[in-house]
Amino acid sequence: MFRLSWRMTMRDWRAGELRFLLVALIVAVASLSSVGFFADRLRSGLNRDAHQLLGADLLVSADQSVNLEWKTEAKKRGLQTAETVVFSSMGIAGEGDHALAKLVSLKAVSQHYPLRGKLKLNQRVGSVDREVATDDIPAPGTVWIDPSLQIALNLKPGDKLRLGDMAFVFTHTIADEPDRGAGFMNFAPRVMIAVSDLPATNLVQNGSRVTYRFLMAGANKEIAQFQTQLESQIEQQKLKGVRLESLQSGRPEMRATLDRSEQFLSLVSLLSAMLAAVAIAMAARRFMLRHLDACAMLRCLGLTQNQVTMMYLSEFLLLGLLGSIVGVAVGYAAHYVLLEWLGSLLAKDLPAASWLPALHGVATGLLLLVGFALPPVLQLRDVPHNRVIRREQDAPQALTIVTYVLGLSMFVGLLLWQTGDVKLGLLTAAGFLVGLLAFALISWLCVMSLKRVRNVFQSTSWRFAVTALQRRPGATVIQIVALALGLMALLLLTVVRGDLISAWKKSTPADAPNHFVINIQPDQKDEIAAKLASFDHPSMYPMIRGRLIAVNAKAVTAETYEEDQAKRMVDREFNLSAMNEIPALNQITAGKWFDDSSAIEPEASVEIGIAKTLKLKLGDQLSFDIAGQQVTARLTSLRKLDWGSMRVNFFIVLNPKSMVDMPVTWITAFRLPANDVRFVNQLTLDYPNLTVVDVGVMIKQLQSVLDQVITAVEFLFLFTLASGVLVLYAALAGSQDVRQREAALLRALGATRKQLSYAQWIEFLLIGSVAGILAASGASAVGWALAHFSFNFEWNFSPLVWLVGVFIGAACALFGGWVGLRNVLNQPPLLSLRES
Repeated sequence: MFRLSWRMTMRDWRAGELRFLLVALIVAVASLSSVGFFADRLRSGLNRDAHQLLGADLLVSADQSVNLEWKTEAKKRGLQTAETVVFSSMGIAGEGDHALAKLVSLKAVSQHYPLRGKLKLNQRVGSVDREVATDDIPAPGTVWIDPSLQIALNLKPGDKLRLGDMAFVFTHTIADEPDRGAGFMNFAPRVMIAVSDLPATNLVQNGSRVTYRFLMAGANKEIAQFQTQLESQIEQQKLKGVRLESLQSGRPEMRATLDRSEQFLSLVSLLSAMLAAVAIAMAARRFMLRHLDACAMLRCLGLTQNQVTMMYLSEFLLLGLLGSIVGVAVGYAAHYVLLEWLGSLLAKDLPAASWLPALHGVATGLLLLVGFALPPVLQLRDVPHNRVIRREQDAPQALTIVTYVLGLSMFVGLLLWQTGDVKLGLLTAAGFLVGLLAFALISWLCVMSLKRVRNVFQSTSWRFAVTALQRRPGATVIQIVALALGLMALLLLTVVRGDLISAWKKSTPADAPNHFVINIQPDQKDEIAAKLASFDHPSMYPMIRGRLIAVNAKAVTAETYEEDQAKRMVDREFNLSAMNEIPALNQITAGKWFDDSSAIEPEASVEIGIAKTLKLKLGDQLSFDIAGQQVTARLTSLRKLDWGSMRVNFFIVLNPKSMVDMPVTWITAFRLPANDVRFVNQLTLDYPNLTVVDVGVMIKQLQSVLDQVITAVEFLFLFTLASGVLVLYAALAGSQDVRQREAALLRALGATRKQLSYAQWIEFLLIGSVAGILAASGASAVGWALAHFSFNFEWNFSPLVWLVGVFIGAACALFGGWVGLRNVLNQPPLLSLRES
């Protein structure tokens, strides 16, 4: 049987019966495998560098200096220890008018840092720059910086870099910092000094936002015991702003981000696979119809039903293995394109991909083949012997319902497998099926409505085209829906993406502030306000750091909430403010703004989004810990903020009477002309403690990251478009035999070859145009939903989306039609009629 299966496989391959099935399978597997290899290398990199992400085995992170008793206890247990202090500040190079300033991420480190992994520096060895690992830290009075900062400030080794009140000598650039993360971009370049030099800078003052980290490393048993002790003390003492991180936690926020990205990319690739699966099913049905006579002949020559089953199972197993292996190879090559386009976001030395994505791709290919190709092909076992004589018999229809159920089950199973989340998988499956049904219904209505326009034009070709579309409504609907889904995905991330970005830019006023100044001390407020007076008199706002510790007299901790966002909010300090009047562009949505002239008790106004996240309502009593003092305020109003204004906004505002004698710094925002960089340089020279944030630069960096990610996703959607064209081709090829007989009959009745050729082109144009309109409508609907529910800005529908959709749809349909039906009119009519 195997020899017979092999001979039948080679015969079908030479006849061209298996080539389309193979192409569809390769596209499906390549789409999934490209994402699989991409995600596998990212995950392997995280696992390989798990200990380096912390720079230690156990890490205590706190908003205040770490408890001295913990440091003493760690040393008693024989653990290695180190410390770091991290915060944002301004780095200044040069003097006078030639001085340059830039926001930096300052990191002060102690001896023995890092405890795990290696710090690497760029050093010139001969004529070649190399990365050299070091066990040292910056010497007193020296600074190590990122290469990007060296370029931005035009520094050479030996030049001075001022940080606060101290000038440091630049000696080395940092090539790799192990505990900085998994290689994702940081907005502020790193500046590293010895922790012993930190007091001389006078940068850490009351109200400064500083993160203190205490690193520990040692035997697993000692680390685990000490971790248990620290967790118990943190829980018993209800310490705020203190977090423990270990190798087991392994930066969960980074892993969660990777998991969500992998799920999204998997769903994108799965859409391609599902469309390719439809093409596989249609091609398999055509394969079955074209093998009815050959199968009947084999049955007459003595082949049993089981032998027929084994023969085709073997043939399709060979096809599945070949297509899956080639698809995996194409996917492996394609994942390098993703890595290249995301190069600045990812570590350069990711580990090689494992064999798991390859096995995953092969298994996916075989599942697609089993679910969508074998059911119609296995109906060949039911071909009767007498079909050799009575060829007008219909094809066997046994197991038709089972076929659809099996294909749907495979579809849902692949979704659940790819997403790893039952809820997400089922919701995606439901959304895909609802969208598919909606497109199918609209397509069917469009086909039925063509009856009214059949006689609008006197052209014979037009009437032939309209009649042909209505004669095969099922095939026409499949062709339209398949192409529409592929085009919708592409339009969503090309034309619609541009409209989203354009609307986002319009939502930000042209005169919006592009610089924020924070950490203004009370005695500096009036002087700095005077210096900023020429910039439209920007407002100064008080900023007070406080931690939410109770709601309605009930203590709240991270464990109080289930959502990750709520946990993070409660686990850190808020930037509170106090003011008599409601800030500009803030809108009261519930309650009323407090009147501080008559208020006796403290009152609070909360942004509506954070109130929903923390489940707060009007009348709640909110208790805050502010520098050791407890303040309880009643929630009297909810506000909606205009984040697009780029002005100073606060989640929580208290009435000023409740904030008397509290430690306070000030914040302001102003718009600086693009060519006036000297002002910021001079401001930071005069007031080294200030942090000036250039929002315009950060937005450009964010947009650069967004563009790279979207470009990578657009690359995946090319698979989706290819799958849509495959389905169109499959639908056209499936009707090729019928079209040949119809064309032969029409030519026998007097139709010319030119008329029938024009009719085919008109048919393709109609299919492509309807698919393009559906795709543009679907993409615009998704764009509106994103703008309305996610980005919260006005959305204007662009007619360009429909024009592009119709044009691309028509072009794809014409190309697919030409490829699939270019030989229909080449066969002589007499030969076609004799064969039928």
